[in-house]
Amino acid sequence: MVDFSTLYGDFYAPGTVHYRRLATDRQLIFDGMRASPGGPAGEAFRFVREAQFSDPAQWRAFVRQFRVKSDTDGGWRGEYWGKTMRGAAFVYSCTRDETLYEIMKTSVEDLLSAAESGPLTTYPPEKEFESWDIWCRKYVMLGLQYFSEICPEEGLRARCAAAMEDEARALMREFGPGKRLLTEATHIWRGLAAASVLEPIVRLYDITGKREYLDFAGYIVSLGCTDVADLYEIALEGITPPYQFPMTKAYELISCFEGLLEYYRATGEEKYRAAVLNFARLAAENEITLIGSAGCTHELFDHARNRQTDTSCKDVMQETCVTVTWMKFCLQVLLLTGEPQWADEFEKSFFNAYLGALNTEKRTDACVSAPKKIPLPFASYAPLTPGVRGRRVGGLCLMDDGGYYGCCAAIGGAGIGMTHKAAVTRTPAGVAVNLFFPGEFTVRTPAGQPLTIAFETDYPADGQIRIALSPAAPEIFCVEVRIPSWSEKTACALNSAPLPVSPGRYTRVVKKWAAGDTLTLSLDLRAKAVRPEKWTRDLVMTRYDWRRHYMSPAVIEAPAEAGDFIAVRRGPLVLARDRRLGEDPSSPVRVKTDENGYVSLSPAAAPYPHIAAFRVEETQGPGFLVTDYASAGKTMDEASLCGCWWPTPPAWAE
Repeated sequence: MVDFSTLYGDFYAPGTVHYRRLATDRQLIFDGMRASPGGPAGEAFRFVREAQFSDPAQWRAFVRQFRVKSDTDGGWRGEYWGKTMRGAAFVYSCTRDETLYEIMKTSVEDLLSAAESGPLTTYPPEKEFESWDIWCRKYVMLGLQYFSEICPEEGLRARCAAAMEDEARALMREFGPGKRLLTEATHIWRGLAAASVLEPIVRLYDITGKREYLDFAGYIVSLGCTDVADLYEIALEGITPPYQFPMTKAYELISCFEGLLEYYRATGEEKYRAAVLNFARLAAENEITLIGSAGCTHELFDHARNRQTDTSCKDVMQETCVTVTWMKFCLQVLLLTGEPQWADEFEKSFFNAYLGALNTEKRTDACVSAPKKIPLPFASYAPLTPGVRGRRVGGLCLMDDGGYYGCCAAIGGAGIGMTHKAAVTRTPAGVAVNLFFPGEFTVRTPAGQPLTIAFETDYPADGQIRIALSPAAPEIFCVEVRIPSWSEKTACALNSAPLPVSPGRYTRVVKKWAAGDTLTLSLDLRAKAVRPEKWTRDLVMTRYDWRRHYMSPAVIEAPAEAGDFIAVRRGPLVLARDRRLGEDPSSPVRVKTDENGYVSLSPAAAPYPHIAAFRVEETQGPGFLVTDYASAGKTMDEASLCGCWWPTPPAWAE
């Protein structure tokens, strides 16, 4: 095992969650990166910093739930602090904003003081470990662990670790061999949410080296996520798609497999790696939609790849919790395998579903009845066929101060906080460039010297990308640049000399790099039409009996109109119609395509902020206006009715 601690400080030293990744992963996160992303990513960083993390009163409200034990109704208020802290830690690792750090530190101290009077749970003693309590404790541990990664204060890190151990030992006193079954602690989703506590338990073993935590993690893995079937064994077979798993709650299911990936890193047992990669492949093939999220039957895996144009799916679909958790899982699989497909998947989710969820208009939630109306930083659900954002608040819980919060609002900050981690990563031989954002990234070369990577681009509005690499002194190393799978005609050059490229692969350059060396990319941003998958009938596990907590199959018939839709993708961007552009997005369109499915676009203006705007050429008439999907629907009412799947006349009517 290579000891990178001499190059990257303590981040990869023994006693960290990253140490074992040196033996298992093909790419590594750069610790100590300095990044200043611009463009849509930079705007998102600034928005999330102010809208989600800057209010000390909100942080105090999250901690207060642990003092007053507010989840007497079986709620999940206890997840809000840990989710928000994780996102804030991710954002701080990019921005190094000391004001943000002080806000975070104050909240951590507040939480640790709450632990002095008992366990860190929002459930009263008589209800401990019921409903969502274990799930919430998972996020307490994760919030403390991720804060510890960016905390320079050894004493505070030690107190965080002690609090994490207290949480873990409380679970271990109650559950384990010869004790209660963890998956039977809550019948909600038959233990799926509780089993996702695997991730912080493994991370706690990584931090402390204490075998008791690895043994407890092994016990959790042996349960297989639920009390009805071993989902890890099902994934290991590599045949059954997630929508036919016995439990299909998408967000929780992805979380359990991220925990299994951590367990693989800790143990090196190859069958767990295989199960994780099978699950990732089957989810990508069957569940991930055009915009990079999942779930058309509210928050369940339901073969959404097919059901994207099922107009019976309304309002509660494409959950932001699913989007962010899928992005995080894709980043983990990218690091594990070094396969650029997972950067493709991450990018698709980020530029479409994720940026689309940002509540940049700061709309309050008209659907919530509460004394205090507050604009949550993220919308919870996203329409595919013409619909309205923000009709529901996912994971809504009222707070004792008269306000409210939601699960998607809490998790959202982690999405933008991952982008710089994914953009530029460390490889055994050098550096991988996975994502393209304008701005500068300062990392380390294999020899440990500073390396500045400067991006000049308007991507994804434009496909021209200039990447200038400047090591402090000349050095031989490898730079790998991802060529997106959708870019069928790509030009890549080193200092004007052409390089070979293949879609969906990395272009590798090994040389003695020196200040002034430049890579240029010209990506293929021709717009292409996308048609719905053809299907007639499907068997999906989407029928949930809340009285018996039992999931059963449902036979779904394709609506007659499901095939009469079209979408247009331009590079990583999905295009959308919006009522603010002057037309009803529900009206049929006749998109003109050539023999290869390419669509003619012309630049246009739009009356609201956007990444890109175009006029789409039709076979009849003047065409119609579109913007990128992420910019559409932002008023979250009928005024900005929007959709990325557009009705077309039936084939027989053409």
